[in-house]
Amino acid sequence: MADQDRAQQRWPDGGSSRALSRAWTAPVRAVSRMLNSTDGTPVAEPPPAEERSGIVDCALYVDGVRQPGSWQHPEALATARRETNAFVWLGLHEPSLAEMAGIADTYGLHELAVEDAVKAEQRPKLEQFGTVNFLVLRTARYVDHEKLTSDSDVVETGQVMLFIGQGFVISVRHGDACRLAPVRADLERNRDLMTQGPWAVAYAVTDRVVDLYLEVVDRVETDLNTVEADVFSPDASDKVQEIYQLKRELVEFKRTVAPLQRPLMTLTAEINEDVPAEIRRYFRDVQDHLSRVVEQVNAYDDLLNSILQARLAQVTVAQNNDMRKIAAWAAIAAVWTALAGIYGMNFDFMPETEWKFGYPIVLALMLSISLVLYRSFRRNGWL
Repeated sequence: MADQDRAQQRWPDGGSSRALSRAWTAPVRAVSRMLNSTDGTPVAEPPPAEERSGIVDCALYVDGVRQPGSWQHPEALATARRETNAFVWLGLHEPSLAEMAGIADTYGLHELAVEDAVKAEQRPKLEQFGTVNFLVLRTARYVDHEKLTSDSDVVETGQVMLFIGQGFVISVRHGDACRLAPVRADLERNRDLMTQGPWAVAYAVTDRVVDLYLEVVDRVETDLNTVEADVFSPDASDKVQEIYQLKRELVEFKRTVAPLQRPLMTLTAEINEDVPAEIRRYFRDVQDHLSRVVEQVNAYDDLLNSILQARLAQVTVAQNNDMRKIAAWAAIAAVWTALAGIYGMNFDFMPETEWKFGYPIVLALMLSISLVLYRSFRRNGWL
């Protein structure tokens, strides 16, 4: 009835205006489909964005066991609240604001958290809205590449948001840096952990995200070793752009992992009564792994700064060497220029101008001085 009322408000004439609009636009859509077809056959239009569902999976768990059947999320939540030790795990992938608003009405989610979940531009954080905890995680994965270039993508990032409440957990995923289907499959094989309720899901997702961090730092270390070897090799080429690109990717990864330390400290605190004691132990293990990642990222950042400074120093030294060579050859050429300039002044009374051996003597003098200067510059490493 509410939908009908909204429709009546939008179309006061009972839908005749909408029907007239569709009648006018139908030929245009048909022609557009014909033009987009390669063989003249009409091409089916993709459904509008607002009609695509962001729901990936909706499951009801009772005593750690997934209940059979396909569940609609309102029905699953109502059933979970009637049962003992039951909860709903609703998985979403890049939902629209309209769809998220409908889910928020059913599960009692705060509008600010819903807006954050749709925009996906948040730092890692943990917020509490009434009885619902809102956990934001930034995901990351290593992007394979044959060779590091000035525009290589090294780390791909995304986000996962978790709404943890009484009898439900909602996961909202943005990007493909961390898929949650393997997490759900592993959890469903671990009934003892699933009996801990929605916070068990929060732990498993966080653990998966941090495990991907560990994979990223291990792979980035390989890139760092390669860059370091190239920079300090005898035939090192210009690697400044590649080093700077790797540093940019590392800074982005650092912004992903470092802010997560504070939410994990809150989750592992003894005064946090929302998280079961057993799950807090698991979160402490995740916190240890995250600390290792942060330490490695900081170390890699310092190492990369050192490599960049070393490369810039090498470039400066090479430029200085080139300038010394240019200056040395210029000094040798100056001898010839000076003597030729003196004897080219066309004065009547110049020494040795009338002597038949004057010309070869001056050339020999030029060559002698040039040879002495060349040997001197070679001895001092300028040439």
